[in-house]
Formats: sequence, C-alpha cells, structure tokens
Amino acid sequence: MKRVTGLGGVFFKCKDPERTKRWYSEHLGITSGRNGALFKWRDPTHPQREHYTVWSPFPGKTRYFAPGRKGFMLNYMVQDIEALMAALRKERVRIVGGIEDYEYGKFAWIMDPEGNKIELWEPAAPGARQRGMARKK
Repeated sequence: MKRVTGLGGVFFKCKDPERTKRWYSEHLGITSGRNGALFKWRDPTHPQREHYTVWSPFPGKTRYFAPGRKGFMLNYMVQDIEALMAALRKERVRIVGGIEDYEYGKFAWIMDPEGNKIELWEPAAPGARQRGMARKK
C-alpha cells in the first residue's frame, strides 16, 4: 500500500496571520487568500491531474494543532485513507479523532513519536470542487 503521496500543506502558528501573509506577499511573492496560499503542481504519473500544497499561517492561540505542542503541523497527501488508518491502528500509531469528510477530501490525524500532530489528507476525486482547505482556526 502506498502511504504518503505528497506534501499537502504546511501550517504554522504566528502572532498576526494577516501581517505574516502581507510580509510573505511583499518580500517573497506568496499571494494568500483567506486560508493561505495554494502552490499548484501536476501529478508526474498522471500529468492531467492538478494538485496543490497549502501554505497557511494560523493564529498563535489556535487549538487546531492540539494535542501537538509545536508551532507547526504538516499535512501529507495519501491514497485510501481508510486502509491507511486501519494499518496505522495495527501498528499502534497514536490516532487523534476520526476520519472527517469534506468536499475537497478526507482528513485524519496522527501523532509522531516527537509529539507532532500530523494531518493526513486524501484529496477528493479529480473534478470535485476544491476551495482550498478551510480549517478550524
């Protein structure tokens, strides 16, 4: 079973997300919407499929990264999230919550051995509406 297929997003805490987005836009050219920026790319094995990696600053007091205590969280794209979560359960990986389904894909969360919360994302089928990752902040 193929597990991680790509980097789906980079999320990090900051004191002032709007100021941070403006700074990155002005100095590095990263244009952000409400939920951050989308870096689009194509699947090398299926070039007709477009994917994206999300870059998003979160408010410093967000609870979205909990129970992780770090100032960042990575999101990894996966295939067949149900099968992957079943395998991770058997491997005794710490799972946080259950699988959540949105119009842009399915999400699940685990903890690594260093206490970092990891978000797993199975993108919606090609052609499904993808608005970006509106997350609870």
